[in-house]
Amino acid sequence: MLRRTLLTGAGALLAAPALAQGPGGRLLRYVPQTDLTVLDPVFTTAYITRTHALMIYDQLYGLDAQLRPQPQMVEAHEVGSDGLTWRFRLREGLKFHDGEPVRGRDCIASIRRWAQRDGLSQVLMARVAEMSAPDDRSFTIRLNRRFGPMLEALAKIGPSALFVMPERIAGADANTQIRETIGSGPFRFRPEERVVGARVAYERNPDYLPRPAGVASWAAGPKRVHFDRVEWTVMPDPGTAAAALRNGEVDWWENPPNDLAPVLRRSRDIAVKRGSPLGTVGTGIFNTLHAPFDKPAVRRAVLRAMSQADFMAAAAGADPALWRADAGVFTPGTPLASDAGIEAITAPRDLERSKRELREAGYKGETIVLLAPSDQQVLSALAEVQLDLFKKLGMAVDYRLSDWGTLVQRRASKEPPEKGGWSMFHTTWNGLDSINPGVATWLRANGEKAWFGWPNVPRLDALREAWFDAPDLAAQQAIGADIQRTVLEEAPYLPTGQYFANTAYRKTITEPVSEILAFWGVKPA
Repeated sequence: MLRRTLLTGAGALLAAPALAQGPGGRLLRYVPQTDLTVLDPVFTTAYITRTHALMIYDQLYGLDAQLRPQPQMVEAHEVGSDGLTWRFRLREGLKFHDGEPVRGRDCIASIRRWAQRDGLSQVLMARVAEMSAPDDRSFTIRLNRRFGPMLEALAKIGPSALFVMPERIAGADANTQIRETIGSGPFRFRPEERVVGARVAYERNPDYLPRPAGVASWAAGPKRVHFDRVEWTVMPDPGTAAAALRNGEVDWWENPPNDLAPVLRRSRDIAVKRGSPLGTVGTGIFNTLHAPFDKPAVRRAVLRAMSQADFMAAAAGADPALWRADAGVFTPGTPLASDAGIEAITAPRDLERSKRELREAGYKGETIVLLAPSDQQVLSALAEVQLDLFKKLGMAVDYRLSDWGTLVQRRASKEPPEKGGWSMFHTTWNGLDSINPGVATWLRANGEKAWFGWPNVPRLDALREAWFDAPDLAAQQAIGADIQRTVLEEAPYLPTGQYFANTAYRKTITEPVSEILAFWGVKPA
């Protein structure tokens, strides 16, 4: 096999060197999941862009490992006795990469731009009466209706996360990509060194002020940087990436396929760890604007025909210890996970019944444009399973293979599939981003304002809104169960299961914060 050949052949070419020294000092070399094609973390929900944004921007609040929001850029806040007025004060000395101070009005502009595209922030903004910046180091949010998860919203880590940009940049329309990348985070982006499809470079921000106290935990606490430079090298072929890691040509590989984990573990120079304790959840995204998936009954027939075991075995391997095939809407093992309506997923499959249901639902042989990325092994495997299912159901398919960056751009099109649009694609999410309706971006079902696929399911959106006002966990769980029943009936997307992936790094560096893919905290071993 090419993969195994690369592992052995390339390893003989050179001995593993000591930790690399870049032109500016210590260098951390990283292999990301894919190329960085979109720089704007509001414009896209692609994880690669979120990882990029965590390096160069900072957040008002950071989420810790216990999923609690902790002050980050904010020094302190106070809430009025009526629960409607929130006053925030920024830490002293915060500066953007261009030398300008971070001001309260930058925070307000960043919140407004974020709210143009993010579902959680849209709920918040619907309750905002006014936002103001009384001075440079403070800003105020005055509500017309209480919003319990205020700090959780400001600390949102899943895409789209809230990152603070200068007002002059954040004032741009969120439906147009920003072209200038200026943040206040621990790294500076080096756009002149970017080679599309090959390399991305960052340098340590010497003006960054980590929080002076606290414990570093995921996105919270002091973000202390121990490398002068970080370079991402894009390696779509897993064999090439594995060989580079074994040879010491790179230090950290984001997402090695599970079938390569035993090979990597055999090297005493490499550590392999589970990337996230909450795993990864899969979603098959229907374009509900156009036939045939504008019909709920057609979507439901496909859902009743699919097998989560088929999708997860393709994504994570044959070992069922690495995945779950009974995953509903919310991440298994978290408070809102339930078995409400789960028989739609776990009941025996019957393809003949599903074919009959498709005909009765009004499927008229329309060609399905199924998008798949050639440079993301898991997503490509999920798409192949979907392609096979469509063929077994007798559905016509136009299978469009491209790199992930091209797919990300095409999925934004609302044109009919035959005019450059699409019908379906598969993607995955960190389990952290599926724990409740506030962070699960794809659960927004308010039509044109929803995430890609643009489902219009009023009952689902009403339940999602009700969740924000639930008085306690029991009430949240009851609403979560209703949400799951509605999803499995209306099928705005396919829940394809949960699997667990790994990250791998050389022991010349300390254990990185793989749960959110952060480049602070990690240091030479």
